[in-house]
Amino acid sequence: MSKYKCRICGYEYDPAAGDPANGVPPGTAFEDVPDDWTCPVCGAGKDEFEAI
Repeated sequence: MSKYKCRICGYEYDPAAGDPANGVPPGTAFEDVPDDWTCPVCGAGKDEFEAI
């Protein structure tokens, strides 16, 4: 599973860690993150992320 980086603030979404504080359990591929999820740092939409 690839990591994804926010183009706005640089936050990296790591599928192994997920984002449990915002309802995304560890092991969740970025493609499976809900479409209404936003960057926990800057609030950017999922469409502002790119694979790294």
